[in-house]
Amino acid sequence: MKYHILLILMIILPLQAFAQKDARAREVLDGMSAEYSKSAGTTIVFDGTLKGTIALKGDKFVLDCGGIKSWFDGETLWSYVEDNEEVNVSSPTAEEIQAINPYAMIGMYKNGFNYTYAGTKNINGMRCEEVILTPEKKQDIKKISIAVDSKKHPVYVRLENSQGDTQEFKVKEYKTQNLTDTFFRFNPKEYPNAEIIDLR
Repeated sequence: MKYHILLILMIILPLQAFAQKDARAREVLDGMSAEYSKSAGTTIVFDGTLKGTIALKGDKFVLDCGGIKSWFDGETLWSYVEDNEEVNVSSPTAEEIQAINPYAMIGMYKNGFNYTYAGTKNINGMRCEEVILTPEKKQDIKKISIAVDSKKHPVYVRLENSQGDTQEFKVKEYKTQNLTDTFFRFNPKEYPNAEIIDLR
């Protein structure tokens, strides 16, 4: 499976920042997490370094980006590669899921991260509050910047690695809706020509 930039997205790079857990930053992050958690489903359209859509519900997601569509129902991951009509089926680890899901940071800040409040900034005409996340231990991302609007929705995510490279994700649309559990499972009837490769 070729996730390329998505794999970079949630892998943490060497950190040489100060250890700090800012109370205001935690308040913003907790508000964002609470808003997400109370929804029966969320669909996000994003662009920036990558363009795509992601539907979320708890730890479940459906991600359509870069020619790969992935379904995760909390246990099993199906990844459909459009170019070769191949579906890889696996039972991923939590770390692997973080590498695939660009919105895993909605809850991951609670463990293994320092966070600081960076003030307000204007994004697409909206006043947003910005929080900076930095990992407590050496991993693969140097810094993650998250901007949250007044509705407690993440509207912008920027990742920086130790080489100075950056990835940006801009939320174009954020809507809540009821999504059933079956929505997060691959349906072979919709892809009759796909070759299914079970890697479990």
